[in-house]
Amino acid sequence: MAEFFKNKYRVNSLRLQHWDYSWPAMYFITICTKNRECNLGEIKDCKVHLTEIGKIIFKCWLEISEHFNNVKLDDWVIMPNHLHGIIVILDNDNDFGSINRRDTACHVSTVRKFGYLQPKSLSSIIGSFKSAVTNQCNKNDLAYFQWQTGYYEHIIKNEEDYARIKKYIAHNPINWEFDHNNPLNIKLTSQSPFL
Repeated sequence: MAEFFKNKYRVNSLRLQHWDYSWPAMYFITICTKNRECNLGEIKDCKVHLTEIGKIIFKCWLEISEHFNNVKLDDWVIMPNHLHGIIVILDNDNDFGSINRRDTACHVSTVRKFGYLQPKSLSSIIGSFKSAVTNQCNKNDLAYFQWQTGYYEHIIKNEEDYARIKKYIAHNPINWEFDHNNPLNIKLTSQSPFL
């Protein structure tokens, strides 16, 4: 929801105020290109065919676990103008056992200075990934590529939620014609839930 701040529209954060995004959990994320430009690939016969930028994204996504030893990647897909993926942040023992067992009402994040990016948090993982892609694009004469600011995230709550999201990711290329991120559909809707 947008509201005015200093006579300008400001989009309120969807982040949970009492959730520490470095806690072990499964996170469904969506990262979009600037202005939803379709420069990552195209859909042909319900399959994604990546451009050079899309191939860089593919490579950098797979390298996330090499740079963050507390992260495992689950299902993911690169679409023409966005990426969906499930990122699993593990506990200190790299164990799945404690994932999603925290009660958000019982845990309050410690207060941090404005602008501080907590190491091994979801924000630092996504920021590092986006930066790596941008750097690789710049090195390969693809400097026109830009990400949209921010990203969408959803904490996966249970097995049903997990199954629904995995199905959504798997069927995303098949449903591209109707996808709200498809530029042909964006013009028809006033607001996308993945802002």
